[in-house]
Amino acid sequence: MIKDKKLDSYQVAMEKLERGTPPSEDSGFLGANLDPADAKIVAIPSPWDVTTSYRPGTSRGPEAIIAASHQLDLDDGSFGKVYRAGISFLPHPESLERLNTALRIRAEKVMADLADAGDLTAVNEGCATLNRYVREAAIKALDHGAIAAVVGGDHASPLGLIQALGERHPDGFGVLHFDAHHDLRDRYEGFNFSHASIFHNVMESVPAVSRLVQVGIRDFCAEERDYMNNLGQRGTVFYQRDLFKRKARGESWDSICKDIVAQLPLKVYISFDIDGLDPACCPSTGTPVPGGLTFEEAVYLLECLAESGRIIIGFDLCEVSPDPTRESEWDANVGCRMLYKLCGLTAVTQKLL
Repeated sequence: MIKDKKLDSYQVAMEKLERGTPPSEDSGFLGANLDPADAKIVAIPSPWDVTTSYRPGTSRGPEAIIAASHQLDLDDGSFGKVYRAGISFLPHPESLERLNTALRIRAEKVMADLADAGDLTAVNEGCATLNRYVREAAIKALDHGAIAAVVGGDHASPLGLIQALGERHPDGFGVLHFDAHHDLRDRYEGFNFSHASIFHNVMESVPAVSRLVQVGIRDFCAEERDYMNNLGQRGTVFYQRDLFKRKARGESWDSICKDIVAQLPLKVYISFDIDGLDPACCPSTGTPVPGGLTFEEAVYLLECLAESGRIIIGFDLCEVSPDPTRESEWDANVGCRMLYKLCGLTAVTQKLL
């Protein structure tokens, strides 16, 4: 909980919001502003969708989530008054957004086999720039004693954070990965850092990740399944079809969640691709797939993780894409609520509340 007197104004502002006072449009996440240097959970925004292979739009996710959070009730049913931990977004990286806009055009040429020799190189170099930005921002937050999180953007976004955590936790940690996809492709479409390659890159470059546990997977290729099988004890998958069968045959979601949590070590990083949920929750996401977890099933799994005594060392929330017609805030509405849950889980396990 925030105790420093200089943060009283933040606390007062949040308590006003909790009583129903509407926030101003230019206020930050949840309707208040907290200097990232004073926060205990620092969100790194990633306005990125360069390599999204089906439809772009996730680059607008972070700002849409912040805007939607202004109507979020702050007393969370799972984790309590989460805002009291002290949550802040870093400033929107406009230079990264401009780079994303320029490179998206060149990436589309690569995907359409219309690229010249320099397009693929430019995209790969630009994605490396994203990785450096996230890694440096994460290191700065960690050096201040905060928990770092990435809010994307496409799922290529959190690699730099996971690498930074690998350096801070050489004794090892697990990853709990919610997704419709394995994301284990090697250099998908020629891109070194594709959204479809995030966990191939993690498992190849972060030896501190001792266990990758994937939940909700339902769309994958043989290459990815083979790669997961070859991980041996380092990888476990709870495919969506298998989860459905277990529930259809009478197993409780509680018992299934306990099986999932049992696969994880003490320290856990959470990577939450919003398309792990039923697409009714995220119809505008870049690569929607029928099926998936309900919102409440995902939240219950997070609650079980908290009850298990595991410690969350960081997380990401990716692939939230606002309605391209700008007529609905539904995707951002769901995204901001899941982000608040992830902040709450982290705060509780880190004893920040």
